[in-house]
Amino acid sequence: MITISDIREWRNHDVLDANGKKIGSLEAIYVDTATDEPAVATVEIGLLTNKRLVFVPLDDAVVGPGYVRVKYPKAQVKDAPSIGTDDVLPAEDEPAIFQHYGLEHRPGASGERRLARP
Repeated sequence: MITISDIREWRNHDVLDANGKKIGSLEAIYVDTATDEPAVATVEIGLLTNKRLVFVPLDDAVVGPGYVRVKYPKAQVKDAPSIGTDDVLPAEDEPAIFQHYGLEHRPGASGERRLARP
């Protein structure tokens, strides 16, 4: 099980798909605002001059020495919604992340954000 206390240790770890293929490097973790549990990671992908951050859910993720393995295939993650390396996730873009992975997006009871960086 992934615990929030481990977040600082995950940064820059390799992110692998279910088959062990490297997707990129872990850049940040977003927590679910309802539970304060890690929910989504941003993964840095691309070439030196064209890097971007893609989003991948952390459900069933496995943390190992030097890596985080997610259950989604590399191709699906690379096609996920993305932001620039210096950008932040706009609240209105959150549903697209969940939709990309076939997950339900449930904002808070008052419509507040579902994802936040700790």
